[in-house]
Amino acid sequence: MALIREERERFLAEPHIGALAVESGEAGRAPLTLPIWYHYEPGGELWVLTGRDSRKHVAIAKAGRFSLMAERVDPTVRYVSVEGPVTATEPGTVAHLREMSARYLPAEVLEPYVEMASREHGEQVVIRMRPERWLSADMGAV
Repeated sequence: MALIREERERFLAEPHIGALAVESGEAGRAPLTLPIWYHYEPGGELWVLTGRDSRKHVAIAKAGRFSLMAERVDPTVRYVSVEGPVTATEPGTVAHLREMSARYLPAEVLEPYVEMASREHGEQVVIRMRPERWLSADMGAV
């Protein structure tokens, strides 16, 4: 059963690992699909943080849009998928890294992770997307 707007937005706002997909831009290749942390607040834009020189950033910049799917299997099988245009790309900051990491990591490892990632992950960019198309379902307990 499809989720109503409030349910799908609330679900997407939870800290699931997203599956990001974007046209690879390479002839004969399937779309680039990979796991990623993301941030979303109901009614707003979704954003991801990635390496400035990463394959996904290059592909998203070329395509101008991407999709992201979040899912769970407990207590019910549920997913939400969004697709839309990139609305902005900006330099990533330590504040972005901290905000994103805080969604996924326990408080006791947050600062050590942010310090390591700031030091080792290179320049980052924030890519913002406005969800235009939504697919969602809750298939109940399997």
